[in-house]
Amino acid sequence: MSRARQAAEARGRWAEWLAMAWLAAKGYRLLDRRARTPAGEIDLVACRGEYIAFIEVKLRPSVAEARDSVGPRQRQRIERAASLWLARHDARFRRLFVRYDLFLVAPGRLPVHHRAAWVPGDGAVSLI
Repeated sequence: MSRARQAAEARGRWAEWLAMAWLAAKGYRLLDRRARTPAGEIDLVACRGEYIAFIEVKLRPSVAEARDSVGPRQRQRIERAASLWLARHDARFRRLFVRYDLFLVAPGRLPVHHRAAWVPGDGAVSLI
């Protein structure tokens, strides 16, 4: 692995750690981190109340770039991976409402957590 790739990997791990700490402070319970499925990886899986959130963490130079980096193909991959994750875990998680969140990190700014950033199949990221 090149030095540039190692540095990018370290920054990504830092952003995920920041997301976990931020979400824990807001009352989320982390269920899984870097969850691997045949459809791909899910950065974070967390629950709070009656929701289970599949969270994509993005670190970019700006929040807008982080938001725009999650395109339709990546959203579909995350949705497929979430379905597979739910299928192989405890039935109590399958009874929760499913939500797809974005956790956006940009240097020098507070992180932004977009709850329900997209609805499966709608083709667009909505910033609520």
